[in-house]
Amino acid sequence: MKILTWNCNGALRNKLDDIIALNADINVIQECENPAKIKQSAYTEWAENYLWIGDSKNKGIGIFAKKNINLKQLEWSDNYKDHKVKHFLACRINDDFDIIAVWNHSNNSPTFAYIGQFWKYLQINKSNLKKCIILGDFNSNAIWDKWDRWWNHSDVVGELKHIGIESLYHKFFNEIQGNERLPTFFLHRKLEKPYHIDYVFGSAEFTTTLKYLEIGKIDSWLTKSDHLPITCEFEI
Repeated sequence: MKILTWNCNGALRNKLDDIIALNADINVIQECENPAKIKQSAYTEWAENYLWIGDSKNKGIGIFAKKNINLKQLEWSDNYKDHKVKHFLACRINDDFDIIAVWNHSNNSPTFAYIGQFWKYLQINKSNLKKCIILGDFNSNAIWDKWDRWWNHSDVVGELKHIGIESLYHKFFNEIQGNERLPTFFLHRKLEKPYHIDYVFGSAEFTTTLKYLEIGKIDSWLTKSDHLPITCEFEI
């Protein structure tokens, strides 16, 4: 099974050929439009099997699968002490494993923006995380850890590892958090501003069955988005 994550930087309907060429079984796309509200036949036909959430019809997070794959949205909580965190979309795949699609948001929080949003989501739903893949745009890296904060990127990675969930990129390339050779994002699409902020985390079922992991080539993708896609293939 091939699974992809990509922040498309909007207007996914105009970038379908690029996604289709990668032939993933499941595509997790951030900043995409709601297929139910966009009147473009090519997009709605491609998105015949999907789940989507977002603040507006033009920008949200979607899980798009081939038609032979069963998607079931999971009603996991996204309320932490009466504050709604975003954006997180959990679903069951073929009644076998779970995918948690992530697009970490600032959410107008002065303290718990981006990785803080995921830290809160993790506290609410940690007991649900069994056989799963957590992937998407985390807007985070260990280089931005702060000494007096307990929801740092490294703290979140440590919490996930404690329950048997690890970053597939770091396992595959034998790299450490904060020292990634391959970026996934270029601020303002400038080559001199590279960062690694997109991730695929997996439980043991996926760290042991990973066949390959690939980040899209800069020359091919930077004209389409400020993010590069991550594609993983598993022996499932």
